[in-house]
Amino acid sequence: MEWILLLTMVLLLVMGFPMMIPLIAGAMVLVFFFIPQLDPYIIIQQMRSGIVPYSLLAVPLFIFAADIMSTGKTSSRLVDFVGAFVGHLRGGYAITTAAACTLFGSISGSTQATVVAVGTPMRQRLLKMGYKDSSAIALIINASDIALLIPPSIGMIIYALVSDASVGDLFIAGIGPGILIFLLFAVYAYIHARMYNIPLVEKVSWRERMQLTWKALLPLGFPVIIVGGIYTGQFSPTEAAGISVLYALILEVLIFRSVKLRNIPKIAMSSGLVTSAVFILVAAGQAFSTAINRAQIPQQLTNAVLGPDPSALTVLFIVALFFFIGCMFVDPIVVILILTPIFAPVATAAGVDPVHLGVVITFQAALGSATPPFGVDIFTASAVFNKSYLDVIKGTPPYIVMLVIAAILIILFEDISLFLLR
Repeated sequence: MEWILLLTMVLLLVMGFPMMIPLIAGAMVLVFFFIPQLDPYIIIQQMRSGIVPYSLLAVPLFIFAADIMSTGKTSSRLVDFVGAFVGHLRGGYAITTAAACTLFGSISGSTQATVVAVGTPMRQRLLKMGYKDSSAIALIINASDIALLIPPSIGMIIYALVSDASVGDLFIAGIGPGILIFLLFAVYAYIHARMYNIPLVEKVSWRERMQLTWKALLPLGFPVIIVGGIYTGQFSPTEAAGISVLYALILEVLIFRSVKLRNIPKIAMSSGLVTSAVFILVAAGQAFSTAINRAQIPQQLTNAVLGPDPSALTVLFIVALFFFIGCMFVDPIVVILILTPIFAPVATAAGVDPVHLGVVITFQAALGSATPPFGVDIFTASAVFNKSYLDVIKGTPPYIVMLVIAAILIILFEDISLFLLR
């Protein structure tokens, strides 16, 4: 049964069908040929129920807010602000890139939006400083991974949808791992700059720093509102998403005036297209998840891979491996939707905290997104920077090594994720 299911899905992917078709077709194959007692109408019913949860409303709202800010001046003001304080250090422009990705990630929740918004201005600055193009692009796509961990994270919203974890708790738990990645990248940026003799730039005066801080003050309000509001219990993640859209409109339309009112429908249309793709995948993933659970495939797979009584660490390392490999080939949202229902019950039974599990899974999704052969951020960077696939992946190995080290630390020391919650 499992081999027929896998063969059907792989065949459809090779034929060029979008991911939602193999998911739905896989569910239908199971229902018609292996679970004949199950009413096929359940597939349609589950697809509909998959996109009903209220928490999913946060996804289009965060996407819309990120699109407004990507069109406006928010990203450039954040880049200038960070560069004013660390740009003069050894490897300062690379540190600025990592920090700007972290800050923009706390606004957008999307790795691909961060690649576009931060990568476009920072790549040119890195090239002028003497960085190789492959090194600059590798830094951008891997630093953008932080956006999937720092709240608000679309990946965490999807994980919460198919697990028992709280979205608010997941958002808070992602802060520690996000900061850990930034620190690793900052240390590497310093070492890389010394090895390749990257020149220093002139230190910005305190007067200019204060001016750039003033300009960035309002954009810096985004993470304060989102994280602070959720952490203090003032509003839910979905309400935070609505507030972020309002805040983005006020900033870019009324205060900065970098986005015209006539541009809003076009931005909304772009956000709607991205949202529709996400929701179609969620719906198809829900149907597929229901079918494989009715066929008891998750139980068979976990028993075969993990054995009868696995330890918490064994479960986490196996989960990390499966999600890392899966996201190297398939969109992270699809992998989270398919694999979480398989491993979450086993992890919970082994004593793994659902929030810590969510951080591990989201981290692996971020890592796989920037890892060859088919990480989605690689193709985003290739399109945005008009570079070949090989040029984009050439500089990625050092960052993949650092991210793997970070993943091991997060698995071994759950307080990296949970210390703020505790």
